[in-house]
Amino acid sequence: MRSLLISILFALFAGIHCAKFAFEDEQLTNADIDDFSDVAFGDTSALVSLDDAADCKAYPGTTDWPLEQDWSRLNSSLGGALVRGIPPAAVCYDGPFKDAAACTFLSVNTTSNRFYINDPVTVLSEWAEGDTCHVSRQPQAGENCTQGGFPVYVVNATTVRQVQMAVNFARNRNIRLVIKNTGHDFIGRSSGFGSLSIWTHWLKDFEYLPSYQVGAYNGKAARVGAGVESWEMFAHMDQHNITTLVAGGYTVGAYGGWMAGGGHSAMASKYGLGADQALSLQVVTADGRFVTADPRQNTDLFYALRGGGGSTYGVVTSVVVKAHPYTTILADSISFAVGRSNPSPPEDTEKFWKGFDLYHEFGNKIVDNGGTACYVSRLSGNTSFSFMTDIEMPDMSAAQLSAFVQPLLDDLAAAGLDVTNRPPYPPTNWMVTTPGTGDRPGSSRFASRLLPRANFDDPALFAATQLAIRRSIEAGYTFHGIHMKPTEEVAGYPGANAVNPAFRVAVMHADLFDNAQLRGLSPTAFKAAHARLAAAMDEWRAVSPGAGAYMNECDVEEPDWQQAFFGTNYDRLLAIKRRRDPWGVFYAPGTVGSEGWVVVTQDEMPTQNGPLCRAGSAGWTAW
Repeated sequence: MRSLLISILFALFAGIHCAKFAFEDEQLTNADIDDFSDVAFGDTSALVSLDDAADCKAYPGTTDWPLEQDWSRLNSSLGGALVRGIPPAAVCYDGPFKDAAACTFLSVNTTSNRFYINDPVTVLSEWAEGDTCHVSRQPQAGENCTQGGFPVYVVNATTVRQVQMAVNFARNRNIRLVIKNTGHDFIGRSSGFGSLSIWTHWLKDFEYLPSYQVGAYNGKAARVGAGVESWEMFAHMDQHNITTLVAGGYTVGAYGGWMAGGGHSAMASKYGLGADQALSLQVVTADGRFVTADPRQNTDLFYALRGGGGSTYGVVTSVVVKAHPYTTILADSISFAVGRSNPSPPEDTEKFWKGFDLYHEFGNKIVDNGGTACYVSRLSGNTSFSFMTDIEMPDMSAAQLSAFVQPLLDDLAAAGLDVTNRPPYPPTNWMVTTPGTGDRPGSSRFASRLLPRANFDDPALFAATQLAIRRSIEAGYTFHGIHMKPTEEVAGYPGANAVNPAFRVAVMHADLFDNAQLRGLSPTAFKAAHARLAAAMDEWRAVSPGAGAYMNECDVEEPDWQQAFFGTNYDRLLAIKRRRDPWGVFYAPGTVGSEGWVVVTQDEMPTQNGPLCRAGSAGWTAW
């Protein structure tokens, strides 16, 4: 009898896992606060009215910016985790940080290492920060390095206690707060003039949960720190014979902004989006409290954090996500072009566009069979067009995938196109476990659209859609399309999240990239370049009224962005935002509630290089 009892108890406890990681057990206490009121928890009963609130967030040079001894005390309380936000390229310019050897390293050697991904302030899109300190081994006259939109200080967070202190200090001292993981940020959500940044990059704990139950879910899962990158997750998947959803970019932090904004991947048509995978989230909220959000508690946060946008409701430190059966993917590459060596006659150009149409017609078949496809089409010269796609299918053998794409190849050949087809192979964006290296900052703008199924099913609408896309490519823009079908049916439990409803009826996430060289443009030229891009996008919007755009890959100046990024979810999300963050602690451009704030730039550019002020306040016009 005793041995039976022991066996039963062992079986019961074998399925029990720690509810949190060890770094999450280290939390802020009243004893930590003591007489350091700057890190005290938020109290909604002590809120001041907007009439009494400061017009703008504090920044260096204002009277309410913390003194050096305040920062020193914060650093001591954080255990030395406070880092000065020095732009990496400061080593290239005259000043206290100049270092010619370090500048050469940045210019020559960062393509083969993780320097920028592991840097506390780098974001990989420079224009949105303000492009105030770029690498230049020989700076030209007038070029210099300024702080710009780089954070003034960074909390290198390795415990929840440090995250809580950072949130509380920023709220209590009226400082702009930003959140950065790996820096895969295209529009400035991880940058901010005069800001304090929480850097979650090193929250890399992982735990496989062979049996996990919450709500109606009972199955395999994984507990993952917010800083774990895709390539690191691939190794965990291999080890435990599971599949979890992560971004295709190896160095993207899978459970930060990627998941919060929706998160697409090569598995989108089979298992849904990244936001569909979360079963439970650990989060520090605007009042500095550390809470769990799941189907049973803090259900408003559980809804909002799954697709309602990052840097808005709290700082996620870890997530429990669904673990699917180990799923393989094979890719089949198809490419064709016209006019590579000689000007294309009109009939060859029309053959190209016929092939473009045939591929888009085939796209529905791809997503209906659980696959995705990622392709690029561009204009090179006046009459040279190229097309390349990777069709990625889960759980197909090489023979099955070859047979699957053969009808498309036959149709392209019948159209008179010279097609290059690479036989099935493991895709380069899935299950590659080599360390993610080589990411470097760039400076280009783009816009996106989630194109609905109707645009490819209805013949007249299909023709109008294809013409709008064609015109944008002929105008010199690069078109990047990803076929996917992340419906609620494939997403499964727990469902009922804040994902943009446009995703649920879309079969393509389409990006349009502006190839204009932004660095050095005057504000007038910069805005003119964007106006041309916006005009091309207006044609896409005209053929997809009521559709939307993917908020993680978007134009920060997207018209009617509340509808485009959030659809009918916006009002509910705004109510949650106001209830959970009445202080306005969390701000990022194009996120819920951000219309209440304005970044005041001297040149009226859409960057983060300026004070953050309340919209309509005196500070908005005084800077």
